[in-house]
Amino acid sequence: MPSPVGLLRALPLPWPQFLACTLRRLAGLRESTGPSQKPLPLCSVPCRVPAMTEEVAQEALLSFVDSKCCYSSTVAGDLVIQEMKQQTLCRYRLETFSESRISEWTFQPFTNHSVDGPQRGASPRLWDIKVQVPPMFQEDTRKFQVPHSSLVKECHKCHGRGRYKCSGCHGAGTVRCPSCCGAKRKAKQSRRCQLCAGSGRRRCSTCSGRGNKTCATCKGEKKLLHFIQLVIMWKNSLFEFVSEHRLNCPRELLAKAKGENLFKDENSVVYPIVDFPLRDISLASQRGIAEHSAALASRARVLQQRQTIELIPLTEVHYWYQGKTYVYYIYGTDHQVYAVDYPERYCCGCTIV
Repeated sequence: MPSPVGLLRALPLPWPQFLACTLRRLAGLRESTGPSQKPLPLCSVPCRVPAMTEEVAQEALLSFVDSKCCYSSTVAGDLVIQEMKQQTLCRYRLETFSESRISEWTFQPFTNHSVDGPQRGASPRLWDIKVQVPPMFQEDTRKFQVPHSSLVKECHKCHGRGRYKCSGCHGAGTVRCPSCCGAKRKAKQSRRCQLCAGSGRRRCSTCSGRGNKTCATCKGEKKLLHFIQLVIMWKNSLFEFVSEHRLNCPRELLAKAKGENLFKDENSVVYPIVDFPLRDISLASQRGIAEHSAALASRARVLQQRQTIELIPLTEVHYWYQGKTYVYYIYGTDHQVYAVDYPERYCCGCTIV
């Protein structure tokens, strides 16, 4: 079998098609469909990226300008394209869907229902509690009451009274009148205060004049049900790598761009990709799997992993407008645009991105 380096030097086909043909010659790179099914060959995955034309490039810019209220469409219609530099990048992505569990003591108002306490048996261990797992790679957090962990105690906030003295009036039900400050008359006025009708006191607004408030901790029930709460967190960890390119397009845009799927491997555990024609992709696969393994080994259980390689088309367009040369970039299979220095922009109070 020829080496990947030798195959790269040959370059008998345009790059996207060449990558597909090369991968079909390499052992070990297959699309996994599950442990019980026969892997599908890569030739079943469409990976052809159409070449960029001047017409498509201009249409992409017009669509971009139409989405911006401060960009003039005149430029996009009148520009003259001078040069287009095209490059196809590879994006490697590793997703690791994991589950972690923690326990904590918590409480809620006790409403005289049955108590599932230690008298009914020992509480199960955290990982022995069976729960419904959400769809793979969809993050979620759920809380469950651990069986046989409940006990009832007097409310620590109100000491079992269900109510406590109002902090606004200290139990009196009234407060000093804010208008006359309790003097019953305003300063330098002979008539009585109209706000308090000359009493010097006003009903407390905090407790509505009752002098006490319902305990917010036990909701007036006087007792609390304490129990161990199981908190389960399903998290999708992401590792991404985009191959090097010679064009001046921000890497963060390429990380989010839509691409053409070249390779997909999904299973309970995936293994590093080897002998990929671009060595950086193989190294990224090894690094991503190692990082996820080290980060999750001691605190979570890995449920599923998925790694993909996508082709990301990128085109640098040089165009002429009113005697000057400008540049914009078209990236992704959906032809998103990044305009570096668009000639005619107007500020109308919005943020220009």
